[in-house]
Order: sequence, then structure tokens, then C-alpha cells
Amino acid sequence: MTERINLGKSGPALYQKVIELDRLASEALINAGITEGFSHLLRLRASQINQCAFCIRLHTQDALACGESGDRVAVLTAWKETEYFSPKEQAALELVEAITLISVGQVPDAVYKQAIENLSKEEISAIEWLAVVINTWNRIAVSSRYPVKT
Repeated sequence: MTERINLGKSGPALYQKVIELDRLASEALINAGITEGFSHLLRLRASQINQCAFCIRLHTQDALACGESGDRVAVLTAWKETEYFSPKEQAALELVEAITLISVGQVPDAVYKQAIENLSKEEISAIEWLAVVINTWNRIAVSSRYPVKT
């Protein structure tokens, strides 16, 4: 495997700005009343879509450490087929997925309508910022090939 440039080490000032953006997004989630455990499930779902093994492992561990159940973590890739998530959580997951998959097209109006019907403006904003941040982290980790070893 070709060795990659570690973006965190090659651009520490830029990396610190992403850390600051992550901190601000996490603060917005807390202020919007989104639990830390569920915020890790949102991060985990985007990371699953992006196939970022480093972030999948990290946010699985973080979600469990914050009290999310193993069942909710286990079914996350098929969350639409379960009854584990409230309508509010479903709207949040749908929004994160749509933003993560934005290269396929715009965030569909139906997804945004579902978000408006189930989430406050503060929650929508916080979730959108979270999606932007986790997708940034996924791209840093994947392009740098952050190691995932046992």
C-alpha cells in the first residue's frame, strides 16, 4: 500500500481549524438539546456511508460510552427497517444521510420537509453543521489512510 501524507501532520494549522469547527458543531448540538450519544450515532452513520473505518470504530466506541445501546449501534446501517429511532431521530438521520450523499444530488425537498416537521430550526442547523464536520473528518481520515488495526 502506498504511504499517504498525514493531513493532520502536514497541515497542523488547518487541522486545528477543523478541530475548532468540530468543537463549535458539538456545542451547537448540545445547545439544541441533541444528546451526545445520539450525536455519535449521527457521526457514525455518515462514517458508515463514507466507509471511514477509523471514524466508524471511534464513533461506535463513543456512542456506547455515552450510553447508546448496542442494539441501536448494531442496526444503524438499516435504521429505516427498525423501530429503534423516534420520528425526530429518523428525521435527523435522514438529513445527515442526504448531506453525506450530496454528490448524488441536492438534499431532497422531502427530506428537508421531514426535518422541518420533526426538528426545530436550531436542531436542523446543528445537525447540518455536524454533517459538514463529520464528512470533513471522514475525508481527512480516508485520504490520509488513518490506520485501523486490532
